[in-house]
Amino acid sequence: MGFRKSHFFSLVIFSLFCAAISSCMVGPNFSSPHPPHTLTYTGSPLPRKTVHVSASGEAGKAQYFVLGRDIPGEWWALFHSEPLNDLIRAGLANSPNLAAAEAVLIQAKEAFNAQVGASFFPNVTAGLTGERQLFSGASLGSTKSDLFNLFNASVTVAYTLDVFGGLRRQVESLGAQTDNAQFQLEAAYLTLTANIVTTAITIASLRAQIEATHELIRSQDAELSIIEKQFQLGGVSKANVLSQQSQLAQTRATLPPLQQSLAQNWHALSVLIGELPDENNLPKFDLQHLSLPAVLPVSLPSSLVSQRPDIQAAEALLHSASAQIGVAEANLLPQITLNGNYGWESTVASQLFQKSTNIWSFGAGITQPLFNGGSLMAKKRLAIAAYQQAAAQYKQTVLQAFQNVADTLRALQHDAETLRAQKEAEIAAHRSLILIEKQFHLGGVDYLSLLTAERQYQQARISRIQAEASRYNDTAALFQALGGGWWNRLPLECSKLLSRNVAQYSPQCFGHRV
Repeated sequence: MGFRKSHFFSLVIFSLFCAAISSCMVGPNFSSPHPPHTLTYTGSPLPRKTVHVSASGEAGKAQYFVLGRDIPGEWWALFHSEPLNDLIRAGLANSPNLAAAEAVLIQAKEAFNAQVGASFFPNVTAGLTGERQLFSGASLGSTKSDLFNLFNASVTVAYTLDVFGGLRRQVESLGAQTDNAQFQLEAAYLTLTANIVTTAITIASLRAQIEATHELIRSQDAELSIIEKQFQLGGVSKANVLSQQSQLAQTRATLPPLQQSLAQNWHALSVLIGELPDENNLPKFDLQHLSLPAVLPVSLPSSLVSQRPDIQAAEALLHSASAQIGVAEANLLPQITLNGNYGWESTVASQLFQKSTNIWSFGAGITQPLFNGGSLMAKKRLAIAAYQQAAAQYKQTVLQAFQNVADTLRALQHDAETLRAQKEAEIAAHRSLILIEKQFHLGGVDYLSLLTAERQYQQARISRIQAEASRYNDTAALFQALGGGWWNRLPLECSKLLSRNVAQYSPQCFGHRV
């Protein structure tokens, strides 16, 4: 009795059934590592709030630490700067680094899809061939040769039973690698937005320092004019004139490094938003136009491991390495393969699909590695060592994450204290300079006292500006250290559509507007 189509498809269904019931999976079953058992980030408790710095505007506001408060997805909006928001949108739309991370994620997803198709479904191929042959009868002891056509149409099915779960472990490994690529993309997103914010703040700080230096140069230049007149009248010595000229030259010499640093940060900001340095029209940033977030969320230590993209990426690599141990173990065990073929073969094309030309075959095979020079056992040991490496790297990533948060929390506390001290020093230095200038013009103090007062005020003002920028930068660093709130924002594809002001959105982005 011929092998019917129903028999053939029964074989396919049987193969799938065998795969479904083969639930045995060698290798370890992965579970997420437990978060560190700690209730705090720092050795001593955090204060409820930072100190308030009077007479210092937005940068002097007290900041309140709120334990367990969630982080907004667009945390940079808390600085209340529309030019900064525009830069973030431009960066999300144009950054090559972000585009590269997206491409890596797509590759990982397609590699996973390919492995799923190869592992869980039979390989079915259809073929149709036609050929013309000359058959020699010499092999049969005849001198006659036959010339004929041969046509073949067939469907071939092959399926490997995943009895010990090696293929499923491979799929599991690739799924974990997809997770890793997803969190690497989130890390790239967080790094990009944080770098744009901190670079913009640095630019604002440098502009303020340059402005302060220009004001000091104008003051010293005016002072030089007075001293030169006093010298012409015989009131001061030539040494005083030379000293003031030297002081003015030294102050002017501090400008080029500041201007160079400003130019470098402008260039860096251009690259962050995906533009050439000579093609941008970036907004001017001033520290006075930024709002310092007053409420600072501090995630629970037990939540940090699930919020930090780098920790989640490291966990995904650990998961992938765990699954590879199962793959290596399965390769040591028997492999069972089912295959079947159903088709027609005829020497006449018009008679190809007749019942008399029907052909079929089916079979099963089992292979068991017996000797391979120890290579399979070496691969298993390699997989175990790779898992141990991934576990150590995961632990190091967690330790560094907690260090980042602890450092930033302490920095915020000390930044406020530093700003208060620097503001007090600036006020005192300014008052001292005004008093000494009056006394010098009246001949009450020598010129060395005036030079000293000028230097002290210049340094105090620059230090105060730097302290203000540190508060803004470390505030951004805290949001970055806590994971950036990626779980509370739109999917990345929606953010990119919104950043480009696209009117038509995909269904999952419907209803969101810029």
